[in-house]
Amino acid sequence: MSESDAPQGSGPGSGSPKSEFSGALKPLAWIDGTIARLEAVVLALGVIIMASFSVANVIGRFIIGESLFFVEELNQFLIVLITFVGLGYAARMGRHIRMSALYDALPDGARKVLMIIICLVTASAMFVLAWYAYAYVVSVYESGRIAPSLRIPVYLTFVWVPIGFVITGIQYLLTAVANLTKPDVYISASVVDTYDETETKV
Repeated sequence: MSESDAPQGSGPGSGSPKSEFSGALKPLAWIDGTIARLEAVVLALGVIIMASFSVANVIGRFIIGESLFFVEELNQFLIVLITFVGLGYAARMGRHIRMSALYDALPDGARKVLMIIICLVTASAMFVLAWYAYAYVVSVYESGRIAPSLRIPVYLTFVWVPIGFVITGIQYLLTAVANLTKPDVYISASVVDTYDETETKV
């Protein structure tokens, strides 16, 4: 059976894209779209800059015998940025790891209720972590620490930690709203919890 001929099923598994918020909830679609564009720009630039300077560092080391002294420090900063901004992206795409053995065994109604609870609890945890991360950023700012190679304030690196937690918390809140206002079970604000019953070639 070809992939295009495979029947569509409705059950737990990989999600499929659904329409955005509409009507009275349209402002939520704008918020989600704005965050998505921010994530795309930040993640793309972060990966491109990290790859470019890493390649330049290797070329410099083996061709002219000198490496770029700031690359290791820059990559550490970029890893923090990519990791915590990527949290929100993973939540939007419904790609976070889930322990779903019990969840998958429940009927649709119970899965929807459980998903709403999961999203609200997770969103609360993200906002609490964002608060603690913000407090840490403030303490680093007050310490006046400067990166030894790049000579920039260290707190600028950690600013992305609370931002990433807040973005992720917003994504889980939007998922809870989607489950409260739409008939399907959503694992993110735009991905419904379904699977395709397809045969896998061995």
